Amino acid sequence: MRYKLMRHLLSIAALPFVVAVVVPIWVARRYAVHPTLGTTVQEVFAQIAGLTLCVIGAVLFLSSLRWFVTEGEGTLAPWDPPSRLVVRGPYRYVRNPMISGVVFGLFGEALILLSRPHFMWAVIFLGINFVYIPLLEEPQLAGRFGADYVEYCRHVPRLIPRLRAWHASD
Repeated sequence: MRYKLMRHLLSIAALPFVVAVVVPIWVARRYAVHPTLGTTVQEVFAQIAGLTLCVIGAVLFLSSLRWFVTEGEGTLAPWDPPSRLVVRGPYRYVRNPMISGVVFGLFGEALILLSRPHFMWAVIFLGINFVYIPLLEEPQLAGRFGADYVEYCRHVPRLIPRLRAWHASD
């Protein structure tokens, strides 16, 4: 039990924590970005939208993590992946809900901080995943899970959630 918890904490610390907390703090320091309340209606609206995106991102990420732990029997780390294909919970809407959650969070941070450098970090991270996922991650998943994964990919989008849940029996 303790070993399992340590595996998950390590994978969270090594990946999403660095992307969503460490790098944004570095960006804020590097570009002298400080949290402030918006002074115009547009800025306040942007900050409210950013807060909404952060909440959506956190829900997606945490829900995905729960399914990885309970059904996938693995972690989010590439070096300790799930041993079973997870196609329930948020995975019925999007193939990479953890990455989607982090992306929503990064764009939310940029809006809350009204920060162009943070927006650029969100775009860079999204771009990295647009390359990494199809070139490296998906071929490995297809190799591990075979026809079930290929069928899943035909119905569920990579990063932008579909509106209605997909069910394997559809």
